[in-house]
Amino acid sequence: MATVRLWTDTEAEAAPRVQAVFADIRAVRGSDFINNFWRGLANDPATLERTWSSLKEVMVAPSALDPLTKELIYIAVSVASGCSYCIHSHTAAARAKGLTDAQYGDLLAVIGMASETNRLVTALGIPVDPEFDVTG
Repeated sequence: MATVRLWTDTEAEAAPRVQAVFADIRAVRGSDFINNFWRGLANDPATLERTWSSLKEVMVAPSALDPLTKELIYIAVSVASGCSYCIHSHTAAARAKGLTDAQYGDLLAVIGMASETNRLVTALGIPVDPEFDVTG
């Protein structure tokens, strides 16, 4: 259950800052859908604006990583952080960007393997090999 009110489109239309962000989300995504994350952030327009701006810079703007790779990383971090909402949201976004069932299976295998070996290294207290120190 949400700890804040999820804004309706009617409420957003009455708040110029929120309306502007919602309009930009629709334009950038080419969809009328505004998900609950943005509707909850609308309770604090400054945070809504800042978060949307940052997300566009990291996830939408062209960069060295392709859009699907960015979504796969987002899914992996969301799994590690235990954010069910983000796992679902970014898995849907990844599928929209072409994620296949085979790729999703591989992603889950890598996440599972990394989780297992990370815990083993931590439990065993294994020191980092000097060859892995890229700071030289």
